[in-house]
Amino acid sequence: MAGSKMSLPLAAVVLLYVLLAGPTHAGPEMDPYKILGVTRSASQAEIKKVYKRLAKEWHPDKNKNPGAEDMFIKITKSYEILSSEDKRANFDRYGQTDDTQPYGNNRYGHRHDSFYFDESFFNFPFNSKNHRDFADSKYTLHFNQYVNDVVPESYKRPYLIKITSDWCFSCIHIEPVWKEVVQEMESLGVGIGVVDVGYERRLANHLGAHRTPSILGVINGKVTFFHYAVAKEHLRQFVEDLLPQRLVERVTDKNDLQFLNSWHELNKPHVLLFDQVPAVPLLYKLTAFAYKDYLQFGYVDQGLSETANLQKQFNINTYAPTMLVFKENIDKPADIIQAKGMKKQIIDEFMANNKFLLAPRLVNQKLFDELCPVKQFHRRRKYCVLLITGDEETFSFGNQAFLSFASTNAKEVVRFAYVYQRLQQPLCDILMQNKDSAQSPPQVVILERRNAAGKALFKPVTAWNGSEEDKQRLLEELERLQKDPSILVHDAMLPELNNEFASMFVIRWIYASYDYLSEVIDDILHNNWREMMPLLSLIFSALFILFGTVVIQAFSDSSEDKQTKPKAKDGTKAENGSSGSGGTSSRPPKKNFVEVTELTDITYMSNLVKLRPGHMNIVLVLTDASKNILLSKFAKEVYSFTGSLTLHFSFLNIDKHSEWMSTLLEYAQDTMQIDADEDDGGNRKIDYTGYVLALNGHKKYLCLFKPVYTGEDVDSKSSEDEGGTSGGRSRSSSRDDHPPRKSNRSRSISTLQIHHKLDRLGLWMERLMEGTLPRYYIPAWPGLDKITPVK
Repeated sequence: MAGSKMSLPLAAVVLLYVLLAGPTHAGPEMDPYKILGVTRSASQAEIKKVYKRLAKEWHPDKNKNPGAEDMFIKITKSYEILSSEDKRANFDRYGQTDDTQPYGNNRYGHRHDSFYFDESFFNFPFNSKNHRDFADSKYTLHFNQYVNDVVPESYKRPYLIKITSDWCFSCIHIEPVWKEVVQEMESLGVGIGVVDVGYERRLANHLGAHRTPSILGVINGKVTFFHYAVAKEHLRQFVEDLLPQRLVERVTDKNDLQFLNSWHELNKPHVLLFDQVPAVPLLYKLTAFAYKDYLQFGYVDQGLSETANLQKQFNINTYAPTMLVFKENIDKPADIIQAKGMKKQIIDEFMANNKFLLAPRLVNQKLFDELCPVKQFHRRRKYCVLLITGDEETFSFGNQAFLSFASTNAKEVVRFAYVYQRLQQPLCDILMQNKDSAQSPPQVVILERRNAAGKALFKPVTAWNGSEEDKQRLLEELERLQKDPSILVHDAMLPELNNEFASMFVIRWIYASYDYLSEVIDDILHNNWREMMPLLSLIFSALFILFGTVVIQAFSDSSEDKQTKPKAKDGTKAENGSSGSGGTSSRPPKKNFVEVTELTDITYMSNLVKLRPGHMNIVLVLTDASKNILLSKFAKEVYSFTGSLTLHFSFLNIDKHSEWMSTLLEYAQDTMQIDADEDDGGNRKIDYTGYVLALNGHKKYLCLFKPVYTGEDVDSKSSEDEGGTSGGRSRSSSRDDHPPRKSNRSRSISTLQIHHKLDRLGLWMERLMEGTLPRYYIPAWPGLDKITPVK
């Protein structure tokens, strides 16, 4: 008994020793030196060389060994530790392989991995920290990096950003496509970014990304979400749609001179790309976006016959893309490159060398800063030869002579430019030392900028009229300047230049508004409500404030309508009880205003053929003689249905388009049967005046209303039973004011009083809205472009 009592404490002590001592003697989970097979004194070059060999050997795509994936992960993890000086020193000192563990606490450093679970045992391919794709690590974005780097750079190139997170099931499926797209887009100059929601929640919220995975684009500081299936073609099109639509102009033999001659107005060189593909290459569009402030871009499709003269004029090789840049001389390109498969680096170098005209006009401060940079070092002096002139025709000869002189300049330290005195008066007054600010004759000034605050040294050289003496004097001064920079004896603080292109702000604002509205509509169509909620809230608040008074006024008007309704009813009774056209009032009631458009060859497509699904056009058939009376009656009958947004109201002049009406009824076989019954053996042409057609442009069917019969014949029926109005006898059959008529079905409708032809249109409209009218389907809508000649 005593032995058993002693054994219990002893067992507890042994168990406690095992729990505490086990982890103490347990070695680290992995030894990166042993995995890579290098010594602890191995250099970084040796470690990198071994890593490349082992990574190639154990890559899962090449090594089909079941343990190849685990081994490849260990090799990559080992290289990550040993290639970092901090992580390598941490492992050498404490034996730690994870920088999240506390330093100096190696005893319990691996308890989490060994006690809970070994991640490699489950082999889950999630984006966990140990299994995160190292290809994404170089694209990882942080909040400050996005704000300080990505947003400013997005004004020169678009960014494609992926939103991901640890343990994201769907992220795994898009990885192969994402890697392929990244490889292609990065080579074209598109910026790439990856945001891990688990580590950059602030940036994800700032971008409006609330689910993973998500892909978005950033351009000009604006964020646009990708809403389609993750496929290479869709992502490529998404990047292309991010770019503005007016970057590259299509150039043919018809508009080439107009395109090239705009260099003076735009103050930019013009670039032409000749290629054989119909669509503008994405690389060229991205280049145009990056250099949009400096160059104007055009594209020539060599496969079109309309570009044959251009190709012949510039001797273009049809077997390789060719890029030409034109400056002041539009007959001869200033520079040219031609190569199969142009690379981005070659194009960027070509654009950077041709950003400016030979003698550009100073139109804003930004251009002045780039053409005439501030002096930094003695060996980096930059001098500007500035012509102060006017934009009138009398100055054209001198301006052309200055351009000719600038084209012969071969010195990199000298830049030529000109400025219009009328547009940059403050700058010209200082450089010309003009006290009265009056218009002075053209003059050439050499200047050197000393600091960003505006200090500059300058010297007026000569008055300029373009003569040979003026050119010789300027040449001598430039040679003296090269030997002795101290000839610039005057100094001054230059004012900031006026922005001459500020007048184009309205046009740029309109384009920006159009792009923004397109983006808003796209977000609404894709139900991206969470991102759109702030904007929708702002819109509804503005609408409530702006139209609040209108709503109040509408309520007040409704009370007035109630008071006037009895009078309107009395007027209707009086109209129905009157005889002849004299009893019909052609003046509609106060509120009975209906917008009715004429159905012509111009409005035919939009008002009928391309009507949106669910919409119908109610068309009244009339003549020139009956137009005013029928339109007034038509407005009264259909006014109560104008609240429906799916109904549109039009009228058709049968005097112009009788052939269209006949063709339409020939298509509808049932309708033709009705007409045959009412025709006198087909010997007389039918009068369609007062007919009403309900046309569904999308589903290609019509409903027909035919004028009701009026007279004393109680057996005569309206055309409702054949698709006109509801069955029943004519409400005009009991009228005593009309003279007696014969009860013959063949009696012409034209004998009806015109103002009674639409008496039952309101009842027919009710059946139309209920969907109980017969529908006559047609194979296609006949054309309305042919006008019936007047006989």
